[in-house]
Amino acid sequence: MAIATMNCTVLDCPDPRRLAQFYAEVLDWKVEPDEGNEWVDVTGPGGQRLAFQASPGFVPPQWPSVEHAQQLHLDLDVPKERLDEAEEEVIKLGARLVQGDDGGKRGFRVYLDPAGHPFCLCVCD
Repeated sequence: MAIATMNCTVLDCPDPRRLAQFYAEVLDWKVEPDEGNEWVDVTGPGGQRLAFQASPGFVPPQWPSVEHAQQLHLDLDVPKERLDEAEEEVIKLGARLVQGDDGGKRGFRVYLDPAGHPFCLCVCD
C-alpha cells in the first residue's frame, strides 16, 4: 500500500499567474479561478495539477550549471511531426530555447520557461 498519493508539483516563481497561464496554454489545461496572486493552480483533464507559488527574491536556476542547479524540470511529450511547430508556439508564449536536439540526434530540446525553469519538449510516438 502506498504511504501517500501525489497531489501536485509546485514551482516557485516571481509571478504565479503569468507562469500558470504559460503552462495552461502549453498543455491546454485550465487556470483555476482567481484565489489571489500568491498561489495559482493549473489543472488537466485527468485531474493532474501544477501549482505556482510566489517566491519573493526568486533566483532562477541556470542551465546547465552545477552552482545554480535546475533541481527540477518538466518533460513534455510532443509527436515528432509537431516538434518544430510546438517549439514555435512555446517561444511565442515566452519560452527560450537553450539546447537543441542536435539535428534530431537527441529526442528532446531544452527550454527555459518565462521564470527560468528548464523544461523539455520530448519526441513521443
